[in-house]
Amino acid sequence: MMIIAPILVGLVYVVLMSLIHEPHRRRFNAVMVAGAGAAYLSGGGLGIWEFAFAAVVTYVAYRGLESWTFIGIAWLLHTGWDVVHHLKGAPIIPFLHDSSFGCAICDPVIAIWCFAGGRSVTDFVRARVGSRRPRSSVG
Repeated sequence: MMIIAPILVGLVYVVLMSLIHEPHRRRFNAVMVAGAGAAYLSGGGLGIWEFAFAAVVTYVAYRGLESWTFIGIAWLLHTGWDVVHHLKGAPIIPFLHDSSFGCAICDPVIAIWCFAGGRSVTDFVRARVGSRRPRSSVG
């Protein structure tokens, strides 16, 4: 369950973000990943490196305002930072020891979606379900 739950969280994130129409979806996700990059600032345990990481992710997220690829890169950067925090024993949620591990599983799910262009999965499902409806014949 330590792996399944974070994957499900990532998938739920993708579905919920799919409800936002473009170009707002891309811009909103750039802001979200910038916020995720700052998540450890309030005591992540790596000192000045927390600020350096936040600065890098903020720049990459800024580039993500116009590029899904940069948003995906920012999520993968956050994944790496989560791994560092998990190994160091400084989790993103201080009272949940494996929270950084879970985040490191969740973030690549979101990154994959971003690298695929952040397409709306809800639109995709609606189109697939709509194309399977039987067509009525008018005669």
